[in-house]
Amino acid sequence: MTQSDPTFIGEVSAVSGASVTVKLAKSLSSGLSIIHGTTYRVGQVGSFVRIPQGYQDLFGIVSEVGASAAPSIVSIDEMNSGRWMKVELAGEAVGGIFERGLSQHPNVDDAVHIVVESDLKKIYGDDTEAQIAIGRLSSAENIVVRLSLDALVTRHSAVLGSTGAGKSTTVASLLRSIVAPLDGPASIGARILLIDVHGEYAKAFGELAEVFSATPHNGENSLYVPFWALEANELLRFIAGELSESHSIAFTDKMQKLKELQLDENDYPGLDPFSLTVDTPIPFSLKRMWHQLIDFEKTTFTGADRDVPALIDAGSETLLVEPNYQPHAMGTAGPFLNTAAKGIRRPLNLLRSRLLDKRFDFILHPGPYEPNLKGTTEQDLDSLIRGWIGHDRPITVLDLSGVPSSVLVRLIGSILRILYEALFWGREKTEGGKLRPLLVVMEEAHRYVNPESGNVAADMVKRIAKEGRKYGVGAMLVSQRPAEIDETVLSQCGTIIALRLSNPTDRSRVKGALPDNLSGLMDLLPVLRTGEAIVAGEAARLPVRCRVFLPDEEHRPNSGDPKVSEAWRLKRKSEGYDRIIASWRAQNIFETIEVDEMERQTVGSSNIASIGYDDATETLEIEFLTGAIYQYYNVGSDMHQNLMAAPSKGSFLNTYIRNAYAYSRVG
Repeated sequence: MTQSDPTFIGEVSAVSGASVTVKLAKSLSSGLSIIHGTTYRVGQVGSFVRIPQGYQDLFGIVSEVGASAAPSIVSIDEMNSGRWMKVELAGEAVGGIFERGLSQHPNVDDAVHIVVESDLKKIYGDDTEAQIAIGRLSSAENIVVRLSLDALVTRHSAVLGSTGAGKSTTVASLLRSIVAPLDGPASIGARILLIDVHGEYAKAFGELAEVFSATPHNGENSLYVPFWALEANELLRFIAGELSESHSIAFTDKMQKLKELQLDENDYPGLDPFSLTVDTPIPFSLKRMWHQLIDFEKTTFTGADRDVPALIDAGSETLLVEPNYQPHAMGTAGPFLNTAAKGIRRPLNLLRSRLLDKRFDFILHPGPYEPNLKGTTEQDLDSLIRGWIGHDRPITVLDLSGVPSSVLVRLIGSILRILYEALFWGREKTEGGKLRPLLVVMEEAHRYVNPESGNVAADMVKRIAKEGRKYGVGAMLVSQRPAEIDETVLSQCGTIIALRLSNPTDRSRVKGALPDNLSGLMDLLPVLRTGEAIVAGEAARLPVRCRVFLPDEEHRPNSGDPKVSEAWRLKRKSEGYDRIIASWRAQNIFETIEVDEMERQTVGSSNIASIGYDDATETLEIEFLTGAIYQYYNVGSDMHQNLMAAPSKGSFLNTYIRNAYAYSRVG
């Protein structure tokens, strides 16, 4: 009966742990099998097999095919036959319910069957709210591949692939599958925050997302990250550079004092004045801090007790103008230097430079979150976080493409810290992380989560990877260089979605991160098609090779390759490079310049024929008219030169205008 079963492909020859060696049946004559009208590929690396065990079925994945899969004890002739297959067992189904792991192993000579559509439905289940459809099986494209949404978010995930393999499109497809699936229920209450380093995703989600940008356009929201919400040491590294311990204390003491004054004048619910620290997110004025510190550094004194400030001009806190004192003098007459000065003039100059640099306005002058000189703001952090993740759309895109590279990593770390701390401490609230989880998608993760990076971004990603599951904060890392991502972070990603990877170092890092023994399957990474991925881990019932759903053209990220051959075939369009320089200077790709428009009037042939210029026409007038025709109608310079050299300019001009009219078809 087994031999006559069309799904039968061979028998178990050897068992070693979770690896099974299968001898293919002689009746199997080709790599294709037609079962109930459906064609299946047989013996393909990455395909599935079933080994019946009474009321229980074992399922495995083909990892190797051919002579190399044969046991070492068989004869040379049998080995060279190539009719061998190695299978990695991955799970079992009891009573139609699939479960990862094994409760028993097969025996030698047990029958091995190809997995058909009915078997695959046991593995992947039906369309339920707990699963999302992401694509179709490469070996059976009528089968939809589904992932567990709970495991995908809480156990973290990684989308890895070389440039051009389809990472951005895959991410857009995954997120759309969650919030707006083609079939099945949508996650209308989802909270997804996408950190977009290159500005690719603004158009991919349309009405599904709110977009925040440091250089907003076309109705986007302004991105603000208040400096006073950062940790003190991280803020100081940005505004004052690397400081010695004594210099750092001078700044932090002043911060603490300003925050204490702000707390005395305003009520912040939940904050005990005795628990206030320099890291507590309380607003204060950087301008006032700078002015008071620089005033202390520059002060000179007069008087017998050297305690009378020799002030000439108090300067301006608002305009960042330094106070002016009488210069100190030698001898006993004074004025005298302030011997208690901390020697921080240089970092204070850097702070002033940062405050005046318009590129950093989104963090140092954050709109309604910027404190006035007294430290009071129009809006507080609750408004900031509500704007990011509290709106009625499921996706938030933070477009960081306009952020200077010198502050990008620090900014990402600050954003992650603000969100994580808020959801961590508010985890028991209705908008906290446990009752309404948050998925953070981090593009270009290798730029700030590599092993050598000791920055706040790397620290926060590690913290989310290790602890986020318990507090409802999930992470999805997206990278083209898995080898440059911290191994600890990658090992915490329970689900790996690996697209085409050519670099052997990157492939080895992916193999090491996978929970299953799938070296044969991972060897397919260099030859995967664009948009094709190997999915393995917590969210996948079985490791699978699938084609990810391709979003509609208007829903794809702006990450496509330039069409070189098409662009270079076209005639070059003359465009002023002043527009390019304007965008460069403005740090905004949509920057425009004002152009004086020239009013043009339609010229008819009858009007042209009636123009009567004679030899007495002023040369200046002729030059002006012919020059205009030459410039706007693009007739050519030869005729222009002939006209200027003609002995009878008037008679030649009528001919010239008619020719210009005929050539350019004006009117």
